Parts: sequence; structure tokens; C-alpha cells
Amino acid sequence: MFKIKISLIIAILMIPSLHYGQHTDQINSNRPGETMSAFSVGKSVFQVETGIYGIKEKHSLLNYETNGFGVDMTLRWGLFMEKLELIADLQYQNQVYTSNLSSLNRADFKQTVLGAKYLIYDPFKNYEKKVNIYSWKANQKFNWHQLIPAVSVFAGANFSFSDNPFHFSKEASISPKVMLITQNHLGDGRWVFVTNIIADYISTEFPSYGYVLTMTRGFNNKWSGFVENQGFKSDFYSDAIIRGGAAYLINKDMQIDASISTSLKDTPSILYGGVGFSWRYDANYKEVRTSIDTGDSDKKAKRRAKKTKKG
Repeated sequence: MFKIKISLIIAILMIPSLHYGQHTDQINSNRPGETMSAFSVGKSVFQVETGIYGIKEKHSLLNYETNGFGVDMTLRWGLFMEKLELIADLQYQNQVYTSNLSSLNRADFKQTVLGAKYLIYDPFKNYEKKVNIYSWKANQKFNWHQLIPAVSVFAGANFSFSDNPFHFSKEASISPKVMLITQNHLGDGRWVFVTNIIADYISTEFPSYGYVLTMTRGFNNKWSGFVENQGFKSDFYSDAIIRGGAAYLINKDMQIDASISTSLKDTPSILYGGVGFSWRYDANYKEVRTSIDTGDSDKKAKRRAKKTKKG
């Protein structure tokens, strides 16, 4: 019986493996964190990630408080190819600013970004994890390949409208935003580590530079949690924020989430709390498969094909 099992396992391993496109069986949302993942939603797939949040700010030196709420929405569309994704990132906020002298209501788009993301390097392409059918210990040893990240780049633009109370400039303008994205799948995918290195408002008098680091842990096939650290610096505003939350998978195309964020300083101190929803439409998706070289069996098949052509 043992020999039969071994033979069956070897036969399965000899079957040419397939590498699928970036589309996954279950929705892969960037929420509730602020990082952008390296992988796209998949060609012809459309995805909506939206949520509402409450915000409270208090500045210890300038002696003001801000209370309000907001709505954010990210639209993601896989277009032309598996590696390319078009992105619209929108955020609308309504808040009341209160100081010793006055009270002022502010309501407008805090963020309007349009751009595209492209996957430069996929460490899973043409890679097959070696399985030792004779040694459990060998299969449990640390896999150094997981330290190689997927790498993507994002390029887009901020659209600032005139008289926007949330922008440092009152003039309408369009300014570039670029981002370097890396993503590691650790512990056979149970942990996902994503980094974003960001240059924002590049052509303005107050360019901003920052980073976001996110670690996500899948607890089971429904629940996941994350912790995140975000920092940004400019002559207009700088801050460091920590964030945490969880997501629940309703079905393969829907997810709900909740998160909370706080700043590490009191000039101002910031507290956010929000809930969100993600949904994807993938009815038009067509599975993308490419063969992975499995060694001698593939080489023999190629030699047979050449002989057939000659004959």
C-alpha cells in the first residue's frame, strides 16, 4: 500500500504545473489598510472598495478640535493584461473645525487620485516549490524563496480643485504621484507583508514623501487581521500613524471590514474609526495559464515534438 501511495504522489508531481493569472478564487481587497497590493485584480475584473469613517483631531499647541466623518472609495479595473490595473482613489470628508474664536464647517474631496499600477516582477511565475515525499522535516524547513517580493510601480496624479479647504494650495492643479510597491507571502501564504514607498504632490511647492508597512494574517478561510504603520513628511504636514483591524469574507466576491487608526503625536492627535465593504465583478474573467518547466519530463516531450515535426 505504501508503494502505491508513493507512486501516486510521484505521478501527480510529474503532471505539468500551471501558473494562474493574478485573479484569485477569493476577492483580494486592499481594505481595510492603506497599502496598495502589488498584484492586480485580474484582466477584465472590476472591483469596488469603499467605506465610511469617523475622525477626531485635537491640537495641543494651536488649541483646536476637529470632529467629522468621511467616505472613501477605490475603484480597480484590470485592463488589457493581467499585470495592469487602472485605479481611481477618492475620499470625501465633512468636518467641523472648532477653536477658541470660531467654528467652521469643511466639506470637500480630501483626495482625488487617478492612475495605473503595473507588476514588474512576480516571484511565483515559473516557480514550483519542491516537495520531498520522503521527509516531513525537509518540507518544513524555512523557504528562502518567500523573501523575494513581488514588485510593482504605480504612477498617477492628484487632482486638486479650486477653493478646496483640505489642500495646502487654493489653486486648482494636477500633481504627480508615484509609488514603489513590494509584497511578500510568508509562512506559505499565511502572512502577507506589503510595503509602499510614496512620492506625492511632486511638482508642487510642498512635495510629500512617505511609506506604509502592512502585515496581514489569515486566521482561517473567513477571517483575517492586520497591523500597519504609515509615515509621511512634507513642509506642509508630517505625521506617523499606526492602524489595525480585521476583515471578514462574506463570499468569494464580497468582504466587510473594520479598522481603527491613531497618530503618534499630539500636534495634532488623530483618531479614526471606520467600517467598509469590498465587492468584485469577475464574470468576464478568462483564466490565464502558462506552463511551468517541470524538468526531464518536459524536455523529453519537447524532443518528441521536434522528432514529430522532422518526420
